Amino acid sequence: MQRIFLPLFLLLAAAGFAQQTQKPPLHGKHWMAVTGKPLAATAGAMIFQKGGNAVDAACAMLAATCTMWDVLSWGGETQALIYNPKTGKVIAINALGVAPTGATPAFFKGKGYNFPPEYGPLAAVTPGTPGGICHMLAEYGTMSLKEVLAPAMEMAAGYPIEAQTANAIERGKDHIKQWPYSKNVFLTHPGEKREAPEAGEIFVQKDLLATLSKMVEAEQQALKNKKTRKEAIMAAYNRFYKGDIAKEFVRGCQEQGGLITLEDLARWKPIEEEPLHVNYKGIEVYKLQEWTQGPMLLQGLNILENFDLKKMGFNSPEYIHTLYQVLNLTFADRDFYYGDPYFSRTPIKGLLSKEYAKQRAAQINRKHNDAGAGPGDPYPFEGKKNPLLRLLEQRRAYADTTLEKKNEIFVPRHDAVAYMRQADSAYTDRLWRGTTSVEAADKEGWVVSITPSGGWLPACIAGRTGVGMSQRLQSFVLDSALSPFNVVAPGKRPRVTLTPSMALKNGKPYISFAVQGGDTQDQNLLQFFLNMVEFGMTVQQATEAPNINSNQLWLSLGGTSLKDRMPKPGSLLLNSNTPESTRAALQKMGYTLSFTPRSSGPINAIFLDRLHGSIWGGSSNHGEDYGIGW
Repeated sequence: MQRIFLPLFLLLAAAGFAQQTQKPPLHGKHWMAVTGKPLAATAGAMIFQKGGNAVDAACAMLAATCTMWDVLSWGGETQALIYNPKTGKVIAINALGVAPTGATPAFFKGKGYNFPPEYGPLAAVTPGTPGGICHMLAEYGTMSLKEVLAPAMEMAAGYPIEAQTANAIERGKDHIKQWPYSKNVFLTHPGEKREAPEAGEIFVQKDLLATLSKMVEAEQQALKNKKTRKEAIMAAYNRFYKGDIAKEFVRGCQEQGGLITLEDLARWKPIEEEPLHVNYKGIEVYKLQEWTQGPMLLQGLNILENFDLKKMGFNSPEYIHTLYQVLNLTFADRDFYYGDPYFSRTPIKGLLSKEYAKQRAAQINRKHNDAGAGPGDPYPFEGKKNPLLRLLEQRRAYADTTLEKKNEIFVPRHDAVAYMRQADSAYTDRLWRGTTSVEAADKEGWVVSITPSGGWLPACIAGRTGVGMSQRLQSFVLDSALSPFNVVAPGKRPRVTLTPSMALKNGKPYISFAVQGGDTQDQNLLQFFLNMVEFGMTVQQATEAPNINSNQLWLSLGGTSLKDRMPKPGSLLLNSNTPESTRAALQKMGYTLSFTPRSSGPINAIFLDRLHGSIWGGSSNHGEDYGIGW
């Protein structure tokens, strides 16, 4: 494989990409486990070593990352793609919570919000991750919940907390102090200068351990009563969503001002659904449905098929410009047309039409950024008339009043340190707001890609459950002119940024990949995929290669004012090593440039090497993402 791609590596080096990676590629013959924390990857390895399959290991890694508060917790949401070697099909798992009873536009507008709040009990949808783990394990795993939760339960009893999480607690302690149950868990040194745990301190979560123990008790009692493995796991599920855990969760939520009811928990359930997919040059690429932003990657690939990317060259001005313009179009469609398909039918068939992609490709200005790029009209590609034309006009009015006309202001070159000092840190946080990702594969052919999230720090814990509530309600809108399919309503799922990915080649798993980072996720994943498919990079090189990020989009997370969320037309984040000639060319095209030393996003991925019968793992050189193979 290395010999095949050597000429391309030389070409990439000339374009500013070095063949040498900061982290080594991972290799395995039997299994691969990659996720956002070293201890969580170890949890996956432990399950593999005990004979579990990739689903068992993925569930163990997910449980561990939730317990470690890896920018998520047990009250968050789980989105997954699973390749089942027994059927040869990719399965989609929708374990996203829903808006609770009383969550309406009128309710939030009455409190002065333009968007639902980003923190606290009013930001919570119903928890989805416990149900997602139980469903995946029961249907596709091989082990008991007791076995799979063992690493997480040992960690809840006390583990050495890492600096990243400990410092996040300290930074968010003013929020945490508003919520009594969070304060009791997180602020282990109350009244001291540093109230959060120190890095390496043994962090104990007694209430969470009790909750997980109750779930395991329900499972084990069901097994004693001669229930099947699957029935026993669902007994644990029922205890969380309908039993004493649910009662304490709801009590603690409502005590702190939240809206979630017992009926909300009892009615919710994970959904197993058909994923969406497109064919890109013989490769089938799979994403979750339009309740996520995932289809925009599929739309992007459809549009990019109309361009010769190899001829442009990796990260050339023409390539970067083309990517940015494609992102403009797909983000505009995402922002207007995506939403919960179980509430109202979206025009996803038209959006993923190859003919629609050709039309959108023809709209791209090849010389200059289009600061006013808006949603297209996919309905004719379904043989229908667009019923939203009036709303589209209202949306354009929003754009006319909010777009910042800065696309022709040339920004002089500055280094990464200067950028980090001068950037709008609040905006950058909302754009990049993270979660984690979980990737697993085994020699039997099971492959799993998960992008879980929700309940991140500073989290509001629901009563004595130890479970942090999700903050995903903030991804709804309150005005249909902004996003008609994504207006908040009880029982509805918000359109989320979370977006695991999987690609099949010749009918077999080829790449499984995911990334954290809010609205940057599908930007980075699209480029990762092209890095491998168009430019011949290895999976590790593709995770580290310098990407671009667009800010010309409505933010899905963040503040409650329009100003907090509005697009920044022409705003382009580049790697600090971008050549001066490329910078100058992009400025002439109307871009406002910013720079950062790491622009690739914390991508985790697995490549199934059919030629050699091996498994390759790629883990980003950002932060604490880590993998283990055997």
